Amino acid sequence: MKPVEIKATSMINRSKIPSVDYVVNPYVGCVFGCAYCYASASGRRLGEPVSAWGDYLYVKTNAVEVVRRQLARMGEEEQQGTLVLSSQIDPYQGHEKHYRLTRGILAELVAVRYPGTVRILTKSPLVTRDIDLLTALPDAEVGLTVTTTDDTVSRWLEVRAPLASRRLKTLAELHEAGVRTYAFVGPLLPHFVEEPQLLETLFARLAEAGVREVYMEHINLDSYIRRRMDEVLAGEPDHVRDAYVRARTRSHKERLDDLVGPLLAKHGLTLRFDEVIRHTEFAQKKQAERAARATSSGA
Repeated sequence: MKPVEIKATSMINRSKIPSVDYVVNPYVGCVFGCAYCYASASGRRLGEPVSAWGDYLYVKTNAVEVVRRQLARMGEEEQQGTLVLSSQIDPYQGHEKHYRLTRGILAELVAVRYPGTVRILTKSPLVTRDIDLLTALPDAEVGLTVTTTDDTVSRWLEVRAPLASRRLKTLAELHEAGVRTYAFVGPLLPHFVEEPQLLETLFARLAEAGVREVYMEHINLDSYIRRRMDEVLAGEPDHVRDAYVRARTRSHKERLDDLVGPLLAKHGLTLRFDEVIRHTEFAQKKQAERAARATSSGA
């Protein structure tokens, strides 16, 4: 794939994600092409259809310079905010080896000793390249998305992403280097309802890798994601396909929720936000909390 080079006018952007103040996306599009990814609609403003997810990449070649300028303009209070690399793409997909935008952005954050939390979420072992910068930041954490321990499952769901086994190894390497880690179990795969031993194995392997906190989400099955999921599930066993159909129901999510708590406790893991996130409900809840705080502060 030949990437398209573009220029950015802004890089450190205000976030709509709960618990996150800023997001930084040095690329548009993600060549990993994961079937379940909600961000597959993010290329539409550049004319890329949802169906093309995984087949295009736009590179913001001036990303590092723009970040440098924006950091220089930020006040001390603004720099206390949590900053995430990245919200819509993987910051360590293969072209990062050449463009080094994520590394350059981290270097700018190190240069100003950015005091807020710098949070990275990736599926790539390439993140270990930047351990020197991550350990130089006052407050950095790295999450690896790990949805399964089965490399066969990770290959058909996550297409061109590094295998699950490599991600588990990466978490262990980061932990050993002194980088604070977490795991993103997102989506929580619907077929775990029928095979809970697979979820227990996943939690056990995460704990072995030094993970102590997990962030979990139920699968987002909006129509544009369902169409893509139907294609990858076409050759799977009936019980797997049926689980993804039932995953749209509240009762199925509740069954999954009931599995999570005891298994996390068994393996010494804590759950970020104290719940498995359901996209729409969680966003509504956080919006209501923000409105309540605004009303209280104005009273």
